[in-house]
Amino acid sequence: MTERERREEQERRFLSPYACLAADSKGRERPVEPCPVRTCFQRDIDRIIHSKAFRRLMHKTQVFLQPEGDHYRTRMTHTIEVVRIARTIARGLELNEDLTEAAAYGHDLGHTPFGHAGERVLNEIMPGGFEHNVQSLRVVDRLENDGDGLNLTYEVRRGILCHTGPDTAETLEGQLLRLADKIAYINADIDDALRGGIIYPIDIPLEISNVLGFTHSERIDTLTVDIIRESAGAGVVRQSGPCREAMSRLREFMFENVYRNPVAKGEESKAQDMLRRLFECYVSDPDRLPPEFQDIREREGVERAVCDYIAGMTDKYAVEKFSEAFIPMSWGVK
Repeated sequence: MTERERREEQERRFLSPYACLAADSKGRERPVEPCPVRTCFQRDIDRIIHSKAFRRLMHKTQVFLQPEGDHYRTRMTHTIEVVRIARTIARGLELNEDLTEAAAYGHDLGHTPFGHAGERVLNEIMPGGFEHNVQSLRVVDRLENDGDGLNLTYEVRRGILCHTGPDTAETLEGQLLRLADKIAYINADIDDALRGGIIYPIDIPLEISNVLGFTHSERIDTLTVDIIRESAGAGVVRQSGPCREAMSRLREFMFENVYRNPVAKGEESKAQDMLRRLFECYVSDPDRLPPEFQDIREREGVERAVCDYIAGMTDKYAVEKFSEAFIPMSWGVK
């Protein structure tokens, strides 16, 4: 028996009957020889974290554009926080932590530069619209590995796609990722907004804090433990009524006071205009696209190739490409 087979047997013996077992995976689009050590889901974790798209998350905005300070979240630190929350919930429910971790690592690979501001502008100008979860799936299926994709398992791919939007993942591991993502980003955004002086602790409504807690760690602990308690042995992933309502109200509070706050979002219009003009530039002159996007241009059209290119950019790279296209070289700041 190989190490992988021993691990698969352990899953069968010790995980919940509601867990998705690696041995029962629906597999990959292109079959591969099983690894003697890693399960299929462990293998997917490695494929994702060694991808170029994952490394670029380090230089993509989470919420605040170009914040002053080293302690604000990036898209990568957000992803790591989602992984930890999701694994804690999976462990508490005796679900498959490896599947949960793989989907969590991949869930935001398709996010644009400049956070949701970038997503909104691509959604406006891209024919057919743009959704970062759909783009994340496209990254792992089509764009990574020189166009061959990462060839991930069906269950991980569905977890990535369904972490937001109308579809629901078939596995409980994929379903809990949706909640773990919300817990992570709401609480992280509160922390960053407090650090930036956008809001103050006293601003958070007392009726919310009385349910979820008054600190960052208390809120995460309350929401995570609540899901485990409410979902254990039930075959569903759910929250209690009070926590669900408090979390919904907290999200509304964040939209009113942070996500739409002109102080927090003062530079968004500039970033969006930059991406809009870049899109128009590459569509009008597609020969500017790198060689790896020319194949997409030929097969799926210019707009699709340009969208893939821009969506994959880091914040800094987008600024560099804008400067290259629109600012005379002699005006550049050294």
